Amino acid sequence: MLIMSLEIGHGLLHQIHAHLEAAYPEEGAGLLLGEADGRARRATAILRLPNTRQDLVRRNRYMITPQDYLQAEQEAARRGLQVLGVYHSHPDHPSRPSEYDREWAMPWFVYLITSVRVGGAADSRCWRLSEDRSGFEEEPIEFAVDHIELNPEDRS
Repeated sequence: MLIMSLEIGHGLLHQIHAHLEAAYPEEGAGLLLGEADGRARRATAILRLPNTRQDLVRRNRYMITPQDYLQAEQEAARRGLQVLGVYHSHPDHPSRPSEYDREWAMPWFVYLITSVRVGGAADSRCWRLSEDRSGFEEEPIEFAVDHIELNPEDRS
């Protein structure tokens, strides 16, 4: 498997952390928008999404609906970008994929998982599902200069 990296600016990562901290103690989620080439994915925008799972399982599950993906594809196209993947939180758990994450993941997406401990973002790690869906490979996060819009549109 080709190891790529996720390039993300500190400001954009701060926006992600703020969204996921606000969702605590439930899981929060959204989509990463940006550009990709053969070596890296450059996240330049996010689409914050509400957790539409049933109340009793939001603590350890999130849901991104087909309508959410469609909205993200349309927003990315409007900005001349593409949907790169998903970001979500693991409240009071490590920032590595769960079996549930593996079952629902898509191999062509990157998954940025943030551990939110006692309401504060503790760490973020990046993962990609193997083509045979057997597990995840960790991909490095590289910090880049922020190229984000001041008021990104979102649904939060």
